[in-house]
Amino acid sequence: MRALYTSATGMQAQQFNLDVIANNLANVNTAGYKKASAQFQDLLYQNMRVPGALNGAGGQNPTGSQIGLGVTSGNTRPVLSQGTIQATGGEFDVAISGAGYLRVLLPDGTTAYTRDGGLTIDGTGKLVSQDGNPVQPEIVIPG
Repeated sequence: MRALYTSATGMQAQQFNLDVIANNLANVNTAGYKKASAQFQDLLYQNMRVPGALNGAGGQNPTGSQIGLGVTSGNTRPVLSQGTIQATGGEFDVAISGAGYLRVLLPDGTTAYTRDGGLTIDGTGKLVSQDGNPVQPEIVIPG
């Protein structure tokens, strides 16, 4: 039943691939979203014939043979290629061309990174992300 098990691992890996693609499609209109690609890994191989071992005819096997036991989904990796830059009409919106991220300060004091350039100003004049997280280093727009 090794063949059924091996094919089942392939079906599970393809389901993972479809899930990643569905997530990419669901986020196609999310500003700053970077699509992901699925990564896969081989499972162990089983030695069926060891090279140099004695065979039934009294000679030695000139080569060996292995049978793969399937595949597993590894992880996802973001695709960091440049997306399409679109004009939004927002007074403080920015676009990132090439590699790079905007650094923002989260409410718990940790730093996060985003490519969403939809920026606004808060009540104190600080430049903030759509979620209200201040851009770092802090930028204050005078009134």
